Amino acid sequence: MRRSRVLEILRSGKVATCFKMNLADSRVSEIASMCGFDCIWLDQEHIGLDWSLMASGIWAAKTNDADVMVRVARGSYSDYIRPLEMDATGILVPHVMNLEDAKKVVHMTRFHPVGRRPVDGGNADGGYTDMDFNKYLKQANEQRFVILQIEDPEPLEDLEAIAELEGYDMLFFGPGDFSHGIGAPGQWDHPLLTETRKRVADVANKYGKFAATVGSPENY
Repeated sequence: MRRSRVLEILRSGKVATCFKMNLADSRVSEIASMCGFDCIWLDQEHIGLDWSLMASGIWAAKTNDADVMVRVARGSYSDYIRPLEMDATGILVPHVMNLEDAKKVVHMTRFHPVGRRPVDGGNADGGYTDMDFNKYLKQANEQRFVILQIEDPEPLEDLEAIAELEGYDMLFFGPGDFSHGIGAPGQWDHPLLTETRKRVADVANKYGKFAATVGSPENY
């Protein structure tokens, strides 16, 4: 299984970059990966990206050794694991609302002994059955990342417990919907938004999780 470039960078204490792709053309994924981004962000929550287009975007990024993160649609477990089976390097789960929600995500997306992700093994992530079965399970748990997106005020009540939960890698603060949720849409310097962005990062680090958010070149 291809190792995760993002996890390798983050585990060494450095910052990883990710390019959000809002267009369906896989050449955008290829060009962004050629530009040196560590990860390409494909989206099924807001973008009309079908499974074939997603597969093309994943293949295009891999030609330049870039990871692919797919923000999944909040649907069944199949919506969560299909991107991973297509060899996306990780998934971003939007609008995680509480601890129980976070537990369900881990249960559906991690293999034994962490969770109960349904197993196939005959897809791109398992080398189309070319990998040893138990090696596949182990590497999928270690080299594929699961990110929980905190973008509402509701999960803040459970934030410490969510961060303490084992089985996922990162908390991602989403300022857009959070600003909407607190009644201050688009007010990026709103005190509560600024405070929460820092709080999410601090709590994530406290419990050994990575932290992420959206940004611009001047933030890097």
